[in-house]
Amino acid sequence: MEIGEVSTIEDGDLVVETCITRTLPPALTLENGLQSIKEAVEELKLNPPSTSNGFFRFQLAVPPSAKALDWFCCQPESSRVFPLFFISKDTNNPDCKSLHLNETRGVFGIGAAVNFKRASFCTSGERTTTKRYLSNESSLVMAYGFMDINFVKELSFMKHDEGSYYFFIPQIELDEYEGTSILAATLAWCDSSLCTFEEAVRSYELSFNQAIRHICPTEKRRSKSVVSTLRKFNVVEDRTLSVIYMNTFLAGREYVVNDFMELVQKEMPSSRQFCVRLSPTVAVSSNMLDASNKCYSMQDCANINTVWASLLIEECSRNGLTYFCVAPGSRSSPLAVAASTHPLITCIACYDERSLAFHAVGYGRGSRKPAVVVTSSGTAVSNLLPAVVEAYQDFVPLLLLTADRPAELHDVGANQAINQINHFGTFVRFFFSLPAPTDCVPARMVLTTIDSAVHWATSSPCGPVHINCPFREPLENSPSKWTPSCLKGLNFWMSSAEPFTKYIQIQHSHAEISEVVNVIRKANRGLLIVGAIHTEDEIWAILHLAKHLLWPVVADILSGLRVRKFLISFPEVENSLIFLDHLDHVLLSEFVRDWIHIDVAIQIGSRITSQRVLKMLEECSSLSYIMVDNHPFRYDPSHIVTHRVHSSIVQFAGYLLKVEFPRKSNEWSTYLQALNVTVARELSFQIHAEYSLTEPLVAHTISEALSTESAIFIGNSMAIRDADMYGSGWSKSTSGIQTIPLESELPCHLIMVAGNRGASGIDGLLSSAVGFTVGCNKRVLCVVGDVSFLHDTNGLAILSQRTLRKPMTVLVINNHGGAIFSLLPIADRVELRILNKYFYTSHNVSISGLCLAHGVKHLEVRTKAELHDALLTSQLEQMDHVIEVEGCIDVNATFHSTLRKFARLAANQALGIIQRLSISDDLSLCKVHRMEYSLFRIQLCAPPTTITVNYDRTSFYREGFILSLYLEDGSIGYGEVAPLDFCRENLQGVEEQLRFILHVMKGAQISCFIPLLKGSFSSWIWTSLGIPPSSLFPSVRCGLEMAILNAIAARQGCSLLSILHSWKEEGDISKRASRVKICGLVDSNGTPTEVADVVASLVEEGFAAIKLKVARQRSPMHDAEVIQEVRRKIGQHTELRVDANQNWTFQEAIQFASLVKDCNLQYIEEPVKDKNDIIQFCEESGLPVALDENIDCIQGNPLNILAKYDHPGIVAVVIKPSVVGGFENAALIAQWAQQHGKMAVVSAAFESGLGLSAYIHFSCYLEQRNAEICEIINNKLATSIAHGLGTYRWLKEDVATTPLIINQNPYSGYVEASVADANQLLKSFQINHHVVQRNFTGEEVRRYQLPVDSKGFSCIFKVHEIGQISNDDVLVFLHGFLGTGEDWIGIMKTISGWSRCISIDLPGHGGTKIQKHGNKDTTRETNMSIEVVVDVISKLIHHITPGKVTVVGYSLGARIALHMALRFTDKVKGAVMISGSPGLKDEVARKVRKAKDDSKARFLLAYGLQLFLENWYAGHMWDSLRGHPRFKQIVDSRQHHEDVHSLAKLLSDSSVGRQPPLWEDLKYHSKTPLLFIVGEKDSKFKTIAQEMCSAIGSGKKTGDAPPNGIYDIAEIPNSGHAPHLENPLLVITALRQFVSKIDKNF
Repeated sequence: MEIGEVSTIEDGDLVVETCITRTLPPALTLENGLQSIKEAVEELKLNPPSTSNGFFRFQLAVPPSAKALDWFCCQPESSRVFPLFFISKDTNNPDCKSLHLNETRGVFGIGAAVNFKRASFCTSGERTTTKRYLSNESSLVMAYGFMDINFVKELSFMKHDEGSYYFFIPQIELDEYEGTSILAATLAWCDSSLCTFEEAVRSYELSFNQAIRHICPTEKRRSKSVVSTLRKFNVVEDRTLSVIYMNTFLAGREYVVNDFMELVQKEMPSSRQFCVRLSPTVAVSSNMLDASNKCYSMQDCANINTVWASLLIEECSRNGLTYFCVAPGSRSSPLAVAASTHPLITCIACYDERSLAFHAVGYGRGSRKPAVVVTSSGTAVSNLLPAVVEAYQDFVPLLLLTADRPAELHDVGANQAINQINHFGTFVRFFFSLPAPTDCVPARMVLTTIDSAVHWATSSPCGPVHINCPFREPLENSPSKWTPSCLKGLNFWMSSAEPFTKYIQIQHSHAEISEVVNVIRKANRGLLIVGAIHTEDEIWAILHLAKHLLWPVVADILSGLRVRKFLISFPEVENSLIFLDHLDHVLLSEFVRDWIHIDVAIQIGSRITSQRVLKMLEECSSLSYIMVDNHPFRYDPSHIVTHRVHSSIVQFAGYLLKVEFPRKSNEWSTYLQALNVTVARELSFQIHAEYSLTEPLVAHTISEALSTESAIFIGNSMAIRDADMYGSGWSKSTSGIQTIPLESELPCHLIMVAGNRGASGIDGLLSSAVGFTVGCNKRVLCVVGDVSFLHDTNGLAILSQRTLRKPMTVLVINNHGGAIFSLLPIADRVELRILNKYFYTSHNVSISGLCLAHGVKHLEVRTKAELHDALLTSQLEQMDHVIEVEGCIDVNATFHSTLRKFARLAANQALGIIQRLSISDDLSLCKVHRMEYSLFRIQLCAPPTTITVNYDRTSFYREGFILSLYLEDGSIGYGEVAPLDFCRENLQGVEEQLRFILHVMKGAQISCFIPLLKGSFSSWIWTSLGIPPSSLFPSVRCGLEMAILNAIAARQGCSLLSILHSWKEEGDISKRASRVKICGLVDSNGTPTEVADVVASLVEEGFAAIKLKVARQRSPMHDAEVIQEVRRKIGQHTELRVDANQNWTFQEAIQFASLVKDCNLQYIEEPVKDKNDIIQFCEESGLPVALDENIDCIQGNPLNILAKYDHPGIVAVVIKPSVVGGFENAALIAQWAQQHGKMAVVSAAFESGLGLSAYIHFSCYLEQRNAEICEIINNKLATSIAHGLGTYRWLKEDVATTPLIINQNPYSGYVEASVADANQLLKSFQINHHVVQRNFTGEEVRRYQLPVDSKGFSCIFKVHEIGQISNDDVLVFLHGFLGTGEDWIGIMKTISGWSRCISIDLPGHGGTKIQKHGNKDTTRETNMSIEVVVDVISKLIHHITPGKVTVVGYSLGARIALHMALRFTDKVKGAVMISGSPGLKDEVARKVRKAKDDSKARFLLAYGLQLFLENWYAGHMWDSLRGHPRFKQIVDSRQHHEDVHSLAKLLSDSSVGRQPPLWEDLKYHSKTPLLFIVGEKDSKFKTIAQEMCSAIGSGKKTGDAPPNGIYDIAEIPNSGHAPHLENPLLVITALRQFVSKIDKNF
C-alpha cells in the first residue's frame, strides 16, 4: 500500500487507520517465532477482516543475540522480494572494521507493507491529497528510508533528488535492542489503493516464505560472509547516504502534518551503516565495504614470506577472524605487517605476550569467535601457555599464529629458537606446523590449513588451535623473486570473498532422550541448576525451560541469571520463575540439609561456583543427575552424574518444551522459595545495616550500576565467591522502549556475566576483561581483587589503548592481600606472620600510581556513598575508570562469618515456622472469608501521658477499632487499630482505610510468607490487596498485621509467639522468653516529693524500671529536681528512664542533663526538638539517649533513616508498633538496634488488653532474637529489658470481656507479663460489647436500572449506589472509557460513611443500554457527543437527588464532570477531575484526534472487544498500571460491556477532538470548586492540571474564579494515569479533604 503526501487538511479529508497489534508469546528461537507468526496469520485468513482497509501487526520477543546481519546475508541473490535491508544500530562512527569486529545489533527487514514516497518534480498543485494515516500506540512501528532520493520501483531507478523521499514499513522485521529482540510482521490493505486484504496477504507470504527459507540456523553465525554477500549483490557504497528510521506516529507525537517532510526533516534517528536492496539492480550501502570490494591480488607481494603471510591473514578475515592481538617481534614481522594493513582487521598490540593472550581469550568469551594471537618465536610462545590452558579448559575459541625459525636453525644453537612443535601439548584442539614459505608448495595449502584450524576452534568442543609459522629471512618487505605458479588454483578464490574450504555442518534432529524425559516426569523434588552460560540465547532458552518445568532454579553467578533485571515488583512471589539465589547460604542450616532431599537435578552448563550446593547434591541419595552441555567432556567432580546429555542448550530446551510434564504439588518448592526469600532478606538487612563499606556489599550492589547494555566480568578467588553468594537481581525502571507487553511471560532482562573459570587462575584477569569488552560490544564492569589486579598490571597497557570498544569500569577490591585465605581452615592453624607473607602476600602497592602511569582514571572509595557516586560517574562518562575499594582482610573475614551465622539462623527459623503451617499449592495458607471492625471507646483511669496540657475534666477515654478477621476454615484473628493524633492520624481517616480494606480483603489469600516478616507483609499488601504499603496509616497496618498473625495462630492452634519464632535448641532462650518485665510509667506533674512517693510505690509493687515524663510545661530545673528526689527516694537498684518527647530546646536539654548527670539514668528519650541536635546532645551531655519520635511513622527501608543514629551515645530505641507501622517494621528496627548494641524497647500507646497481649508476644520474640544476635556477634547477653507496657494501669475498662492479667512474679519479685496469660486472652478473646460504639460488617451495593429520556433515544442506566439515601452529601462517580461503575465500588464503600455514593455505567458501557425512539428513521445514528452525554447524565442526577452533587470523574468521566461543573452550576457544587483534560486547544490537533478516535471505533466494531483491549492497554499511557498486581483483573473486568456498538459510538462521538475546548470557560466562567487529581508518573496530565490551574488563576482578575479560591491539584504518589486504581487510599484522602473544604464554604 502506497501513501503519498498531504498538502492540506480539510474536513472529511482525514482518515486515520489504527494499527492493530497482536503480541504473541515469546519464542525459544527465531525460527519458532516465525512459525508463531505464520500460525497467527493463518488464523487471520480463516476469519478475514470485514473492513476494506486495515493495518495489522503481529509481534513477539525472540532471543536477544544479534541475528539481523546474518539473516540479511542469507538472502538469495535472485530475490523476488524487495526491499531487503540491514541497518546497523552502531552510533559510534561505525565503519567496516567495527562491523566485522564484534556482534552488531541492527534491523533486518524484507518487503514493504506501506510505502511513503514523493518526487520533487511534482508541483504543489499536482500533489495528491492523502487521506489515510497510521495511528499507533501499542507497538513500535518503524518506517525506514531515504531523504533526497527519488526511487521509481517500476523502472528500478534511483537517483539523488533534493526534496524527494522514499520510506517504507517492512512486512517482516527483526529489530534488535540491548536485552530484547522484536520480530514483527505487518499487513496493510486498502481497497481504494487497489490493494485488498487478499493481495496484502499474498504479498506478505512472498516475503515470509523467502525470509523463513533463507534464515541462518540458530547456532551458526554467518556474518563472516558479509563481504562476499555484498559483492554478490553488486552493492554500491555511498557514504554520503544515511538511512532515516522513525517511529511512525508514536503515541504523544503529532499524528499528521501538512507534509510528510515535516516529519522527516525533524531530528529523526539515522544510521550511517546499512545495506538496502531496493530492486534486483539497485542496492546501496554505507560503511559496509572498503577495499574488500576489489578482487584480491598477490601480484604486488615483494617476496614469498609476504605472499604466505598475506594469504594467512586474508583467509582468517574470510573466516570472520578480524581481531588480531600482535606481540612485537622480528620473526613475526610478515604476519604483523599483513594484519595491520588489512582493511577489515583490527589489531591491538602489547609487549607482554601473557597479557595479550589472555586478552584474546576475553575477546573469544565475549564474541564466541576466535581472536588471533601473533607472536615471535622462543619464550614469546611459551608465555601463551596460561591463556591456552584457560581457553582449553573453558572451551573458548582461540587461534595462535606463532612465528618460528626454519627447520635448519633448530638444534644448532640459533638465537631465540626453541622447539615449538606441539608446544602446548594436549591443551590445543588442533596443531599444524607449516613449512617455511616456499613457491614449491601450492599456496592453497596455507588456506586449507587456516580453514581447518578455524573449524577445529569453533566446532564443539571449541578451544585453542595452534599454527606454527616458520619464516626465513628476509622478514621485511625486501624484494625477492618468487614463482606465481604456486598460486595455481586460486583464481576463483581471488575473485570472491569466501574462504577456500567451507565446512558445512548438517543439522541432525535431536537425539532420542526419552529416558531423560521419563526421569523428569517422575520428579517430585526437581531442581534446575544453571552453571556458566556463554550466550544470551542460551540464557533465553533456560528461562523458557524454567517456566515450562516450574522447578526452582539455582543460577550460578556466571549464568547471567543471577543479576537479572526484573520487570515486575516483588518478584519473589511470582510462581512462574522461582530463583534460589541464596541456596548456598540456606544450606548452612543443618536443619535444611537434612530436609531438602532432591530426587532429580538438571544441570545446564558445566561449572558451579558454590561448593555447598555441590556438597548437597553429593549427599542426596537416589538422585538422578542430568548434566547438559554442548561438549563431550566430563564435568563431574563429585561423580554423581547419572545422565550426560551432549547437546546445545537451545536444542535441549526445545526438545523438553515439546513435552507436557505433570503439574505436581509444589509444597516443597514453596518451602524452598520461602527459605530463599527469608535468607535473602536477612543477608540484605545485614549488609545494609553494616554502615562501613564491606566486600559483600560490593557484590550485593554492583548490579545496581548495570543497564541492559552492560555486562560483568568477575575475577577469581574472593570476587567470584562473593558475587555468587551475595549477587542478586533487582527491579527495573521503565525502559525507553515499549517491550513490557512483549516480555510479560519472561519477566526479566538478561545480563551477560563472564569470568576465567576454566583453570580459575588469578592471572590475566584484567586483560581478559578488556578483551571481553571488545568481544561482547557492551559496557563492562570488571570486579577483581587487588592481588589479581597486580598480577596483570600489564593489562593496563591494553586498557589504555581503547581500541574499538565501549568504556569499561574496573572495580578493584583492595584489602592489601589475598583475603580468601582468611576464610579457609589454614587461617586458624598458621600464625599471622606466615599468613601475611606466604598466603595473604600483603602489599602496599599504589594502585592509583599504576593507573596514573598508564593514563587511566582512578577513583578511590572508602564509604558506601562514595562507591555509589563512583559507579554512577563511571557509567555516565565515556571513559575507562578504575575504582579502588579500600578493604581489610580481618574485617572481611569477620563480616563473612557474621553473615553465615545470621543466614543459618534465618534458614532454621524459616523452615521451623513454615513446616508448622499447612500450605496450599498457590503458596497460601487460607482464604479470607470476611472482615469486620468495631469502634470502641474505653475509659481510662487518668489522662494518657501523650497529653501535655492540663485538663479540667475527670473522665478520659481511648478510642480505636477492633478488627475481626474470619478465615474460610472458621479461624478468627483479632487486631487493634489505635490511632494517635500526633501521628497525623484521626478516627475518620483511619476508618476510611478500614472500610476499603474490608472490601479488598474478602477472598484474599493469606500468604505463607507472612509470618517470616522481613518484607513479607509489604509484599503481600501490594500483591494481594493492590495497595502500596506506604499509603496505609501506621496504626491501620499494625492492626491488620495483628489480626492476620492472630488468625494464623488460631488456625494452627498455637501462640502468636510460635508463629513468629521457632527454635530448635531448647534451654535458656526459651526459658528467658516466657515472661516480660514491665516498665512503670509516671507523669511528673506534682512536686518532687509527690512524684518520688508515686515512684516509690511502683518500685514496691515490683517494677524493675520506671519511666518519668518530663518537659511537661515545667522548667528543666524543676524536672531535674524531681529526678534527683526520685533517685534519692528509690536508691540505685531500679532502672530510671525519662522521656522529654522532643519538648526541649537544645539549651534546655543541656541544662537538664547537667543537673541529673549523677542520677544514673538508664536513658533519656528524645531530649531535643530538633532531630539534628540529638547526636550533639549525646556528645556534650554524656547522658545515654533513646530514640522514639525520631523513628515514628517510619516507612519503606528504615535502615537509611537509622544510619545517622549509629552513635554509642544512643543506647536504646523505643518502638511503638502502632506508630512505626506494625510488627514487620518494628522487628526490623529492633534488629538494627540489637545488632548495634542498643536496647529495643517495645512501648504501648495506651492500647487495650488485646493490643497489649500481642505486644507481650512480640516483646518475647524480640528477647529471643536478642539472645540469638548476642550469641552470633559475641556480645554478652544483658539482663532482660523492661518493656514499656505499663500503660495497662490506665485501663479502667477493656475491650475484652476478660481483662489481661499483669502482676508481680513471685519468683523474680518483678512485675511481669506472662506469655501464657497473654496467649489465653488472644485464644479466648471475646469483645466487650459495653465499650463498642458501633460495628461495621460492610455495606451492600444497591444496583438498579434507571431510564432517562433524551432527544431521539432513551438511556437505561445501570446505577450502583452505596450509603444512606437520606444523606444530603451526594457524590456521583463517572468512570473512564472502557470502565464501569464497578471501578468505584471500593472507593464508594470507603466514603459512604459520610456521603451517599452513586456510580453509573456510562452510555455504551457495562449494563447501560441505549434505545432509539420509534421506528421511523432507524438508519439515523444516535448522537453520543459529550454535550449529549452531559445532558442525559444531568437528567439522571436530577432523578436521583434534587440537591447539588459533587461529581468525580476519571478520564472520559473527568471531561464530563468538568462540562457539568461549568454548565450546570445549579446542580454541581464541586467537581473532581482525575487525569482529565478540558480539550485540545489546537484545531489541527482536534481534527487529528477526531480521525484517530473514529479509527479506533471502527477497529472496535470490526475486530471485537478482546483484541481492542489488548491494543488499548499496551499503550504508553498504561506503563504504570501494567506494573500493578491487579492489572490483569482490571483488564478482564473490561470485557463485560453489553452494547459494543454504542461503546464504539461513544468513543467516536465523544472524542476529545469533537468536544469544544473548555479553556476559555475555565478562565472566565469557572465558579464551581475544582480538584485535579493526577498520578506522579503521568507527566502529560500533570502538565494539563497545572495549565488548568493557571487558567483559573488568571480568571481571578476578572472576578470569575471559584468561591474562596477552591481549586487545587492533588498529586498521588506511586501511580500513573489511573491513580484511583493504582493508589486508591490517597485518592480517598484527597476526596475527603476536598469535600470538607466545600462543606465549610457552603
